[in-house]
Amino acid sequence: MKTFSGLLALGIILLITSCQTEQKTNTLTKKEIKEGWELLFDGKSLDNWKTFNGGPVAGWKIVNDELQNSGVGSDHGGDIVTKKEYTNFELYVEWKISPKSNSGIFYHVQEGLTNSIYESGPEYQLIDDKGWPNKIHNDQYTGANYAMNAPENAEVKPVGEWNTTRIIVNGPHVEHWLNGTKVVTYELWSDDWNARKANSKWADAPEYGMGKSGHIGLQDHGGLTMFRNMKIREIKE
Repeated sequence: MKTFSGLLALGIILLITSCQTEQKTNTLTKKEIKEGWELLFDGKSLDNWKTFNGGPVAGWKIVNDELQNSGVGSDHGGDIVTKKEYTNFELYVEWKISPKSNSGIFYHVQEGLTNSIYESGPEYQLIDDKGWPNKIHNDQYTGANYAMNAPENAEVKPVGEWNTTRIIVNGPHVEHWLNGTKVVTYELWSDDWNARKANSKWADAPEYGMGKSGHIGLQDHGGLTMFRNMKIREIKE
């Protein structure tokens, strides 16, 4: 009996410790706050966001502490951006996608210059890689610098499971990370980047990728995508 009681007490202690140390969704630890991280979404409001080229957010909803797009898609009318602009930063986002869905994360988005968010800021692609009904190019898979750089060694989780994304922008240097693996690296405005742009769908989009600072954006493009634990840390010069 004493042995059982001891084991029971130890189990309770471990359970309490686990509950105390487990980080809640859409929160920052003291360490993260000290390192300069800030939340882009607290699970309760859209105070940090606005519609691209517009006003208050419409169509998006908060469900179970997750930020969800409309699930319908609207090409450019439903895309949202942060109210604040960023230059050099590390962005962390957790996301999951529904079958046959397609979305994206943008940075350095400039408003008032284009009608479509994807003609302004570079895009970290999010898509149902395995269930997409049509053939897609290598630079259209999850983690890609959309229509510019194909991801390498990218392992996306099955539909319905949470993935982690990190985007690091420091001057012209950009890194895309997916589930702990660096999958894309490129240098903005380099000869290679300029050549890729000239030979891509962005050849006739002069504003694409030219901003040296701008908003973070989320796309409401087609199907349902869910986001949580979105946080950003500015990289100081």
